[in-house]
Amino acid sequence: MSGIYIHIPFCKQACHYCDFHFSTSLAKKDRMIMALKKELVLRKDEFKEETVETIYFGGGTPSVLRTSEINDLIQTVYSTYNVVKQPEITLEANPDDLTVEKVGQLAESPINRLSIGVQSFFEEDLKLMNRAHNAKEAEQCIKEAANYFKNISIDLIYGIPEMTDERWKQNIEKALSFEIPHISSYALTIEPKTALASFIKKGLIKPTDDAMAQRHFRILYDILSLEGYDCYEVSNFGKPGYYSKNNTAYWLGKKYMGIGPSAHSYDGGKRSWNISNNPKYLKAIAEGQLPITHELLSLTDKYNEYVMTGLRTSWGISLDKIRERFGEKYYVYITLQMERYIAQELLSLSKNQLVATKKGKFLVDGIASDLFILN
Repeated sequence: MSGIYIHIPFCKQACHYCDFHFSTSLAKKDRMIMALKKELVLRKDEFKEETVETIYFGGGTPSVLRTSEINDLIQTVYSTYNVVKQPEITLEANPDDLTVEKVGQLAESPINRLSIGVQSFFEEDLKLMNRAHNAKEAEQCIKEAANYFKNISIDLIYGIPEMTDERWKQNIEKALSFEIPHISSYALTIEPKTALASFIKKGLIKPTDDAMAQRHFRILYDILSLEGYDCYEVSNFGKPGYYSKNNTAYWLGKKYMGIGPSAHSYDGGKRSWNISNNPKYLKAIAEGQLPITHELLSLTDKYNEYVMTGLRTSWGISLDKIRERFGEKYYVYITLQMERYIAQELLSLSKNQLVATKKGKFLVDGIASDLFILN
């Protein structure tokens, strides 16, 4: 089973914290839709032996597309690839796009999962991040979406400057009041070339606080665990039966194809990524060329990737698999490196399965990097 990710590189406005690839001009939207469809066809041989289980529209802001354009792209996938009978088809959406009319249209489309970029239910947070929606729109769109969709996820950001523990708890409680089955939550990170980084450098807003972000994560974990959500990946909490199939496939090392400018792909042996430039992407695709760069993964690369993705999940990494897939050298290395983290109760080992503890989850990326082998 494999997945297809379709990157929609357009947004109404730039969020202050975002460093993803997008354009705020929709002038080339029609050409981009045609190019995405053509790339899907040009790359069909890559998945000739695969069955597509998930289709994911990310961005950017996919919800800026008309529903007819989304349907057109989905139909291209169906006519070009072998798709399972009931695939998970996710659309990332911003609250300001999810009008009553738009939600109704999407409900009649093949989309069966919405991932709504709420980020916060407080106006001061939304303004700091320069989100296009307001708190009222966030609440209204979730209520409307719940009338049509069972499988809904929302995004929340913690560690925002000036966000108190109490306000963060209120954000979580507000999210829980809608009884949605999935919440993705991330610490606010300051990327170098973003507006937020500039504001902090100029002293216009306070820098982020790692201790506060770690505290917010523990609050999130404790509250959602009591409400029956599984932290199946560090940033993802789902009720049983509502884990994201698309994201889970990434962490399990399944194949996926990224369509569109800046989109990444993985086939088990190599990574690849499209050019992060809309005009150059459009020109290449129009000429029947794929503006893609490939990186062949070494055995060590594959080991490091398995450790990085696996440790972020609730099922962790299997030391038996490490020995089988990568050999004795890698097995011995990780068993030696992991001991200090087990002693600090940041990792635990049971039946040769290494997992991050509750205490270690927030620190797992740094722990994983210490388990890497450097060539």
